[in-house]
Amino acid sequence: MDARVKPAHDENSMRPTLLNPLFAPVTSLPGVGPKQDKLLRYLLARAETPRLVDLLLHLPASVIDRRARPKIREASAGTMVTLEVTVDRHRPPPPRNSRAPYLVYASDETGDVVLTFFRAKPGYVEKLLPVGEKRYVSGTLQFYDGIPQIVHPDRVVDEEGFAKLSGIDPVYPLTEGLALGSLRRAIAQALQKLPALPEWLSPEVIRRCKFPDVTEALNRVHVPVELTDILPDGPFWSRLAFDELLAGQLALALIRAQLRRPAGDRNAGDGHLRSRIIDALPYALTASQRAAVAAITDDLKQPVRMLRLLQGDVGSGKTVVALLAAAAVTEAGKQAALMAPTEILARQHIKTIAPLAEQAGLQVAILTGREKGKERRELLARLDAGEIDLLVGTHALIQDDVVFKSLALAVVDEQHRFGVRERLALTNKGEAVDVLVLSATPIPRTLVLTYFGDMDVSELREKPAGRQPIDTRTVPLSRTEEVVDAVGRALKAGKRVYWICPLVEESEAEGIEHLTNATQRFESLQKRFGNQVGLVHGQMKGTEKDRVMGQFAVGEIGLLVATTVVEVGVDVPAATIMVIENAERFGLAQLHQLRGRIGRGSEASTCLLLYKEPLNEMSTARLKVIRETTDGFRIAEEDLKLRGEGDVLGIRQSGLPGYRIARSEVHGQLITQARDEALRIMKENPRLKGERGEALRCLLYLYERDEAVPLIGAG
Repeated sequence: MDARVKPAHDENSMRPTLLNPLFAPVTSLPGVGPKQDKLLRYLLARAETPRLVDLLLHLPASVIDRRARPKIREASAGTMVTLEVTVDRHRPPPPRNSRAPYLVYASDETGDVVLTFFRAKPGYVEKLLPVGEKRYVSGTLQFYDGIPQIVHPDRVVDEEGFAKLSGIDPVYPLTEGLALGSLRRAIAQALQKLPALPEWLSPEVIRRCKFPDVTEALNRVHVPVELTDILPDGPFWSRLAFDELLAGQLALALIRAQLRRPAGDRNAGDGHLRSRIIDALPYALTASQRAAVAAITDDLKQPVRMLRLLQGDVGSGKTVVALLAAAAVTEAGKQAALMAPTEILARQHIKTIAPLAEQAGLQVAILTGREKGKERRELLARLDAGEIDLLVGTHALIQDDVVFKSLALAVVDEQHRFGVRERLALTNKGEAVDVLVLSATPIPRTLVLTYFGDMDVSELREKPAGRQPIDTRTVPLSRTEEVVDAVGRALKAGKRVYWICPLVEESEAEGIEHLTNATQRFESLQKRFGNQVGLVHGQMKGTEKDRVMGQFAVGEIGLLVATTVVEVGVDVPAATIMVIENAERFGLAQLHQLRGRIGRGSEASTCLLLYKEPLNEMSTARLKVIRETTDGFRIAEEDLKLRGEGDVLGIRQSGLPGYRIARSEVHGQLITQARDEALRIMKENPRLKGERGEALRCLLYLYERDEAVPLIGAG
């Protein structure tokens, strides 16, 4: 073992000791106290105190150029200038007028300039600008009554200080209450602590991409020498983006290699249970469902573990494919698990699965946070004894006391809402477990590469038979009354209607007055339609939500007012009308998911998008796409063009380790290069041994992709 790696077993034990200075908390820096800590946590989106590495990976958004050094007479209004002046006299505000500014008169051989300070602390200005001394003053020059002046100069330094100024200052994204100067000082101190990092990129990559080394890249982005040094497509930022992408791709490749290790006896049986399920279906499988089942069954027979992504639109029949995969492993005497991110989704799956499983003689059960006490103990005992063939559930499945007799297949739904750790925790409950990932958000190919690495992909392209087209229309909010009248007519005709609102309470959106919250809308519709109206939102208890949903499903209520909790997994084929209020507030994928709740039965359906005028360009484009197409794959591609990848996968909300530095629109071509490089490393040095291996481990820790490091030694 390399001497630099500490052999211990806390979570940082495998981190190369070389990196320790960068993992010190920001509060270890002089001048960073509890107040700054709180603001930096918010700025850098961290639950605990950020570390120096987090500061270094927070890159500037723009620069200020202080290199223009005209004489006072040559300076033009509205420009950023640095003047070399002599301080002539001070004029403090009169004692009784604290609002008057503190003025300092200064000059050079061509003219005079006034330096203006508001609410200056006594003594501060005298010390900053001593009379008779020479100072370099930097700021934006304006004319006031024909006299040049600079209000609150950004920089005031003496000869010695000026020699140290680069002339170009980075400007960082900030959060309210955090001063640019104090963030700059903290980052400058963090740069001082940067150790000599080893080179983890191969010479070919450095030559081909003309990359600088990582230390130079970090220094030049934070202390630019040229204005172009901080451009995302420049060599310095691109080097850091490539590092980040490589760390992501290498972590995925390591996990992939772990899954690809030769597995023992395989997991597909003779097909007798699958044919029973197919016979029990009220419709024939679509061509792409048949193809997906065939590909999965083939994977289950291979001598290596399966890692397959099954993507398909809302209602394309993913659950049935997952059930057939589970039946294939049951035929071989093994068990399967299906993990969903929410209880609503888990219960939706079991609702589809249970009747089909029963006819085929498969034992299924559900485990969420709601199953407790004796009921839970009995269920776990049956699971351990091998009496349950398929267990559906939420995060509850990965708790320590959940023990399978022989888990062979893990199905993970809406994978991007789970981290790598949760996926590993589930697969560790069996030997050589096969993995099937389901996604209802069709993911464009480039993003599949970015987030899932080299995964096999099956797509369900057709809608199941009997689905009716959905007529989508946009209506301005000023016509809400007409929409309410139309809903009234639909209710009279016995139709079922969803009314979707963006928020539950005002407090969630101060200053967004026009948003009607769900509770208010419910009350106004209830006045009109009485007890035909129900309400569900995310802050209600699960049992209460289920009760109202149940009433809507059986038709006891005809109009359901809801927030986006219905976005996933609610199945009421009789519902044919949906009104989405403030549709301009929703993302494309979300609008598409919501709309997928209707058009599930044999009747034609209508979706009305209510929007507030005037619409901005982005919202106009979004509503146009959603009106024109119901193809989730096209919508996903358009969404990527409009918004970038963070939101397409719903990451912003759910914390997938997104990318801080790499931007899909700028560094898209680097993704495939990083993937190829990761695959080459896996071929040449899969255990990350030797000097380059050690350097690559540094890379994984630096970008927090180290979940995969413990796997290197495994197996």
